[in-house]
Parts: sequence; C-alpha cells; structure tokens
Amino acid sequence: MSEPNTQTNTAGTSSSFVTFSLAEETYAIDVLQVQEVLKITEIAPVPGVPDYILGIINLRGDVVTVIDARRRMGLPPRAPDEASRIVIIDIDNQNVGILVDAVAEVVQIDADSVDPAPAVGNDQSSRFILGVTSTEEGLTILISLEKLLSDDEWELVRSVG
Repeated sequence: MSEPNTQTNTAGTSSSFVTFSLAEETYAIDVLQVQEVLKITEIAPVPGVPDYILGIINLRGDVVTVIDARRRMGLPPRAPDEASRIVIIDIDNQNVGILVDAVAEVVQIDADSVDPAPAVGNDQSSRFILGVTSTEEGLTILISLEKLLSDDEWELVRSVG
C-alpha cells in the first residue's frame, strides 16, 4: 500500500502546456489559458496602434485583437504562411489572439524539470520567460502570457478589441 503524498509544494507535479514555434525556437504556454487555435484568417488593421498589434478578427461575432508574438518578443517579423496559427487565449476574461509561426502539440511538463530563466536577452524578452525545460526536441521556453505585455499595454489591447 502506498503512502499518501503529503507534499504541499509543486515539486513532482506536472502541468499541460501548448507548444508553438517562433523563429526556430519552441515556446510553451499554459493550456488552461488557450481557448482555441485558428488557421490564419483575414486580420483587419487598426490605425494608430503599436506595431505588435496586427489588428482585429471576427470570431463568431466577437471582435478579438491579434498580437504578433514575433514583434512582441523582439524577433524579426515574418509574413504568415500555411503553418501560421492564431492562438486564442483568455486573459482576465478577455479573448486575445496571438499570431505564432506554428502550433506543435500539448505536452506535460514536470515542475521539477523547469530551470529558472537564464539572464540573457533584453528586458523586453526576459520579463515574460518563466523558465526553460529540455525535451527530446531541444529546449522549450515557458512564457507567462500575463507578462507578455505591461498593464498599460493590456489595457490598450482591451480597448482595441
């Protein structure tokens, strides 16, 4: 008979993450924040917004703001192609789209296997990195969607959509 687990911290626990690629790197976000994944669709531009806001889409009658993950993370922009996807996420009960190069799969990541974020990159990119983990395919970078934008930037995104 096994003994009950009396640990109260997150050691030994695992969570599900959606993995996606940007500029040959693999990133992961908490699956609980992902509402759905869409093929690329027409994005209506919105004048006077920062370049990381691509525009808006109509999602079954709801207006959803779409953010270019490449631009937001300081990566060179790339025109969307057949593999590109818009990941619809929920941030504070607001749906927002994140344009990524491709969506790979849902994976289980053990909390024990996540190393702290290395002190590399610039402040813009390092503030949203939760940590990194090694997989058979290489490194996966875990990101915090809440920290992808500042509070003021999230307010702007909400006002656009």
